[in-house]
Amino acid sequence: VFGTVAAGGEEIASVFIASILDRFGYRVPVIVRTAGELEGIAQGNPFVKAGAETDKLHVMFLAEMPDSAGVEALDPARSPGDEFVVVGREVYLHCPNGVARSKLTNSYFDSKLSTTSTSRNWRTVGKLLELAAGAG
Repeated sequence: VFGTVAAGGEEIASVFIASILDRFGYRVPVIVRTAGELEGIAQGNPFVKAGAETDKLHVMFLAEMPDSAGVEALDPARSPGDEFVVVGREVYLHCPNGVARSKLTNSYFDSKLSTTSTSRNWRTVGKLLELAAGAG
């Protein structure tokens, strides 16, 4: 978590990508969300609103906005008992049997949505939001 006022998320991601490439010789994806975006993500979780246990919740942050064809290609029955909702550049996950047993993996969503993603559990999302509020 870091603070800046001058740049947008894509510009910040580009700076980090270039810095990592320069220093370590690897091109890696970087996904950035602003404090305001994190707040919206936290408030918009449909599973929290439905009363799900928060220790069973995760958010997948997508690098790009998925197109509607990719979202429609997702199989809601892929991992019985688990649920997901795609909202903008996020995929909200509810995995009541544990994420380790789920077939709703980053690689599944990345391939179907033609993007790169990173996942965080709900507790970590809360901590990131807390840190982001303090960074501004």
